[in-house]
Amino acid sequence: MPKMKSHRGAAKRLKKTGTGKITHAKKGRRHFMAKRSRSRNRRLKDKGELTGGDRKRAQQLVPYL
Repeated sequence: MPKMKSHRGAAKRLKKTGTGKITHAKKGRRHFMAKRSRSRNRRLKDKGELTGGDRKRAQQLVPYL
């Protein structure tokens, strides 16, 4: 039986940190940035972290995470 392929869409969007957390980019940073406050835009720069069921699902989609 052939190897299972990792989910390429998830693999491109998710990263694993040195401590083992799974991070992702936050939504809302593509366009219409000028209408949002500067403080909000700064907050959106930070990475989000996957927890709970989302983390388990991500590990199923991309086994090496």
